[in-house]
Amino acid sequence: MDRLRIRPAREEDREALTHLLAASYPALLASDYAPDLLARALPLIARANPALLASGSYYLMKPALGGAPLAAGGWTADSPHQPEAAGIGHVRHVVTHPMATRRGLAARLIGRSFTEAKIAGLTQLVALSTLMAVPFYAAMGFAAEREEIIVMAPGVHFPAVRMVRAL
Repeated sequence: MDRLRIRPAREEDREALTHLLAASYPALLASDYAPDLLARALPLIARANPALLASGSYYLMKPALGGAPLAAGGWTADSPHQPEAAGIGHVRHVVTHPMATRRGLAARLIGRSFTEAKIAGLTQLVALSTLMAVPFYAAMGFAAEREEIIVMAPGVHFPAVRMVRAL
């Protein structure tokens, strides 16, 4: 694999990011979530979020010589689900292609997010972790605060774990 580079995502990355999400989430979430829940949730989460693409704080990791993104993720100062106190930001939509897991790609993206969020004046990051990602976030210094249910749509209640980390 050639060198990888991280860059902010852009609107023109929408299709490639949607392909990455669609390849990753069904494969990586299947061990922790019931098939019927995934059937309802995946159409809602396995697509690029235009606000994240425009944020400047959501990143893609791609081969330097071109090709499809292998991982993506970032942060925002705003919460996607509930208001937070000043200085608290959120890790957003971290994903790695199933063929590229366990290579440190997501850790590099989270590290970039820590640096950029701290420069922006944030003092803490929150991750609403999927069940399978809890060990990853713990390894990145996050502590589990509580279990949550994310209501994605009527009848789509997605279990997650709220995890927090000081910057």
